Amino acid sequence: MKLSEVESKMKKAVESTQQSFNSLRTGRANSALLDRVTVDYYGMETPLKSLANITTPDSTTIVVQPYDKGSMEQIEKAIAMSDIGLTPNNDGEVIRLNIPPLTSERRQELVKLASKYAEEGRVSVRNIRRDAIDEVRKAEKNHELSEDESHDIQDKIQKLTDKYVAKIDEILKAKEEDITTV
Repeated sequence: MKLSEVESKMKKAVESTQQSFNSLRTGRANSALLDRVTVDYYGMETPLKSLANITTPDSTTIVVQPYDKGSMEQIEKAIAMSDIGLTPNNDGEVIRLNIPPLTSERRQELVKLASKYAEEGRVSVRNIRRDAIDEVRKAEKNHELSEDESHDIQDKIQKLTDKYVAKIDEILKAKEEDITTV
């Protein structure tokens, strides 16, 4: 496994963690809240964003405007059944989601959830490190690498790991600030 491959996988782990953070409610309207919502559309699970235009006209409202008016009920049901905890209001033209202000208990729950997502990201980065180092050790054992080369590569892999774990920590800190800011 090349260092560029290891770094690419670690970047993807950080991006995945960032996407998890984007789906957390922070008290402000954000269309990314609906990224994980899928709708049963003609028997197929379809992402909501491919069935409707999602906008945020102000900081407390998300407006979902379906491309096909016939899918309005399925979209409304999918949003109501999702884990985002918002009640859809259907006026026949668009579905409005009002974002209530967060209570301090809910903010604490969201901070814990963000920490959990960050830890999953860190674990993912560490697993990539472990796999890469195992490959390097295997190559050293098969005499494809010298002991010095092996140690150099392992040090570089560890530096990459530290760099990407630090990035996840930065993202977590920013998200926690976002959640706790009233």
